[in-house]
Amino acid sequence: MKSFTFLAKSEADTDSLAAALAKLLPRRATIGLIGTLGAGKTRFVQGLAAACGVPRGVVVSPTFVLCQEYAGERELFHFDAYRLADEDEFLALGVEEYFERPGITLIEWSDRVPRVLPAERIEVRIDVVDDTTRRFEITPHGRGLAHLPEALDLALS
Repeated sequence: MKSFTFLAKSEADTDSLAAALAKLLPRRATIGLIGTLGAGKTRFVQGLAAACGVPRGVVVSPTFVLCQEYAGERELFHFDAYRLADEDEFLALGVEEYFERPGITLIEWSDRVPRVLPAERIEVRIDVVDDTTRRFEITPHGRGLAHLPEALDLALS
């Protein structure tokens, strides 16, 4: 599957990318976020949430509560798999029900639970380049999302 790569040189660039993606998402979408501690996973979620009408200050990392729900123009379900022992523990959160609900399900540390993610999903890999620069690689999985790389390229050019 073709990927879209974006170099964000600031948090404003991250917000622009997240907003562009938010506009292109179907009614129900799952996004897996992968990156080291401090890479900007939660920051990306904040940008996407803001584009969906959720106040930025409301969105926090769900590391200790494991799931946050946000209501805006669209519902967002924000999970964190960092502290979970395995995929069974992730499933015990009831995540499969969220996958079926209209809204955007975002999973930080999704690389820890790959076998239980929906086949139709978006993977957002974030690499730290330097103190302010992040490299985003967005890869759609599933035929219904195959248009995203080209659509993001058009939206951000």
